[in-house]
Amino acid sequence: MRWNSWTLTSLPGLLAGALLLCTPGLSLLAAQTASPPEYQMEMKEAWIALPDGVRLAADLYMPAGDVAGKKFPVILEYLPYRKTESRSRNYSMYSYFVERGYVLARVDIRGTGNSEGTLIPYEYSDIEQVDGETVIDWLSKQEWSNGNVGMFGISWGGFNSIQMAGRNPPALKAMIAVDATEDLYQDDVHYMDGIMHLDSWEMSQDLDNARPGAPDYVIDEAYFRDRFDTQPWMMTYKNQQRDGAFWDRGSLRDRYDTIKIPTFHIGGWYDGYRDSLPRMLENVKAPIKAMIGAWSHAFPHDPYPQPGMEWRHEAVRWFDQWLKGIDTGIMDEPRFAVYVRDWHPPGPYLDYAPGTWRWEDGWPIERIKQTPFYPQDNHDLAANAAEPVTHELRYIPSIGMEAGGPVMWWGDVAHDQRGTDAYSLVYDSEPLAENTEILGLPRAVLKVATNATRANWFVRISDVSPDGTVTQVAGAGFNGTHRNSARDPEDLVPGEVFPLDIEMHFTSWVFPKGHRIRFAVNNAQWPMLWPTPEPMTSQLFIGGEDGSHVILPIVPPGKTDAPDFLPPAPSPSLAGFESIDTGNASGYGEVSSVDRNPQTGEVTITATNTGGYRYPWGTEIYRESIKHTTSDAHPENTAMTGSHRMEVTLENRVLLWEAELSFTSDKENFHYHYTRKLTENGKLIREKTWTDTIPRDFQ
Repeated sequence: MRWNSWTLTSLPGLLAGALLLCTPGLSLLAAQTASPPEYQMEMKEAWIALPDGVRLAADLYMPAGDVAGKKFPVILEYLPYRKTESRSRNYSMYSYFVERGYVLARVDIRGTGNSEGTLIPYEYSDIEQVDGETVIDWLSKQEWSNGNVGMFGISWGGFNSIQMAGRNPPALKAMIAVDATEDLYQDDVHYMDGIMHLDSWEMSQDLDNARPGAPDYVIDEAYFRDRFDTQPWMMTYKNQQRDGAFWDRGSLRDRYDTIKIPTFHIGGWYDGYRDSLPRMLENVKAPIKAMIGAWSHAFPHDPYPQPGMEWRHEAVRWFDQWLKGIDTGIMDEPRFAVYVRDWHPPGPYLDYAPGTWRWEDGWPIERIKQTPFYPQDNHDLAANAAEPVTHELRYIPSIGMEAGGPVMWWGDVAHDQRGTDAYSLVYDSEPLAENTEILGLPRAVLKVATNATRANWFVRISDVSPDGTVTQVAGAGFNGTHRNSARDPEDLVPGEVFPLDIEMHFTSWVFPKGHRIRFAVNNAQWPMLWPTPEPMTSQLFIGGEDGSHVILPIVPPGKTDAPDFLPPAPSPSLAGFESIDTGNASGYGEVSSVDRNPQTGEVTITATNTGGYRYPWGTEIYRESIKHTTSDAHPENTAMTGSHRMEVTLENRVLLWEAELSFTSDKENFHYHYTRKLTENGKLIREKTWTDTIPRDFQ
C-alpha cells in the first residue's frame, strides 16, 4: 500500500443527493443549502517551509475526479496530535468536506508528529501561532486554492482556531471551534476554576511529544536534541499557578474585539469547555453562530453520549457562506441552537441523554428569569430568606470523586452525588409542582468564613429524584485566595467573614414535577482538583438580607422553534488502520479502584487505561496507570504518581517509550520528579530525569 496517495470513490452527486433526501428529518430546503457531494478524494503529502528553514508536515485531502482547472477553498486543522497515525480518523471525517468541494489540510505543529524543528515550549505559544500564519498564507497561494482558508478543530484545534481568528491573517475567512475555549486559565485543563488540576492527559501528551514521526521513527542526535531531551510542558504549567501574562497570550476573554472573521462555536453539555459559548455569543461582534448538544469531548457526528447530529452539514453551509460566497441561509436562522436536557439518572456512564433541540436568538436570553433560592436552617431550599444562622462544615479533603466522571472535569456524566453530599452542606427544595427548566450559568452568592489561610469552595446544583438518586446538574469551584483577584491572590484571614460570588458552569436541565432541587456546598473535590493543605472548618452564613443563596436561570415555557438537524451520515473507513483495543470510552485513565483506610483517613484512587492500534507499518500499544493519594488528617501530603508506556512494534525493531511521574505536595511546596526512557529491542537507548521544587502559590 502506498502511504502518500489514497482515493475515495463517492456516489455521483445526483444519486448521493437522492439518498440524502431520503434521510429522516431532512427537508428539501436543507438539501439545497449546502454544496452537494460531487467529488472523489485523494490524499497527498506536502512540506510547508517556514521562514527559518523548518518544514511542517501536511496531509492534503483533495477533491479528485473532474477537477481540471478548478480551485477550492481550504480548511485547516493544525495540531500536535500526530497526523500520520491519525489518518484513519481524518480520512473518515474529512471525506464529507472533500466530496463537497473543499481541500482539507492537516498540519503537524512544529516539533510534533512528522514536522521538523524543536518542540514548541508549551501549548499555544507565539511560535505556534506565527507558524500558523505562514501555513494559512501558503495554503491560500497554491494553484488548487481559491485563496480562502477556514480553520476548524476540536479541543486544541478549536483553541488555536479561536486564537488565529484573533490574529486575523488575511487569507483566514472563517472558523469553527468544537469543544474549545477562549480562557486558558479558568477553563483549560491545568487550573480549573483557578485550582490545580492534574490528570493523565499531561503524561500521555508528554510521551507523544517525545516520539519522532511515523513510520520511520528516526532516532538520532537531532531527535534527542529537538524532542526527547526537551523540558516537559508540565514543569512550565505548574510554575504558573495564578492568572496573568503567561495565560493571557492565548486568551481572548478580554480581547473579543480582535476577532474580525465569522466564527461558529460548537459545545457539548458533557464537555469541560462549554462555558465559552455564551461568552462568545455575547461579546463577539463579527458574524457568529453557536450550538450545544448532549455530547462530551467529541465531534457531534460520532458522539458520546447520543444523540448526535451531522454537524458537518452545518459546517459545509457555514464554509460555503464565507469561503465560496454562496448564500446558504445559515445566517437567516437564529444564532444559537440548544439541546435542552431532560432528567436522566446519574452515571458514570450514559448511552443516551434525553432532551429536545430548540432555537434561541443569541445570548443573553431576555425571557430567562434569574430566580433566587435561599437555604434554611432546617436544610430546606425556599423562595424566601430565613432568619440569620451559621452552618459549619468540617473540611474532608478526600471527598468529591462523585462530582466528576471518567475524565474528572466539570461536564462529565457524574456519579450519584450522595457520597459527596454526605460531607457537604445540603439544602433541598420541596417537590416541584411542575416541570422546571434552567438554562445558563447558575450563581452561588455565598457569605463564608474559615479558620484557615487557604480554602476552596465548591457549589453544586443537583436533581433529587423521588427514589433518592441524585444527578448533578451544574457546579463550580472557587479558590478562596482569589476572592479579590486571581492575578494577585491573598491569604484568607482566619475568622474573617467575606462574600463569594461563584458562577457555575454552563448548563441546561429540566427538573421533572415531583423532583427536588438540591444546592450543596463543600470544600473539596478530589481528585479532580488539588486539596488545600490545612485541616479546617468553614462557616456558611444563611438568612437575612445578605445571607448565602443560589440564583437559578429559570426558563418560562412556551418557545418551541427547533432546528431540524440531519442525523450522522456514514463515513468511509481507511484500510490498514484499525483499533486493536479501543481502551476506555473517554480515551483517558478512568477510576478502577478506591482504597479508603477508615482508621487513618488515607485514600488512594487508581485510574488505568490500555489500548492499541494497527497501522500499515506496525502496531502501537499504550498502557497507563495513575494513582491519586491524599489524607483527611494531613491534606498537605497529597500525591499523584503515574506511569505511561507506548510500545511501537515495527518489522525489525521494537521501540518502547516510558514515563514515570511523581508529583507530591507538602504544606509549602509541590515536588516534581519525572523520568523519560527509550528502549530499542530491549536495550536502554536514552533516559532523562527532571526534578523541581515548586512553591505553592496560593494553591
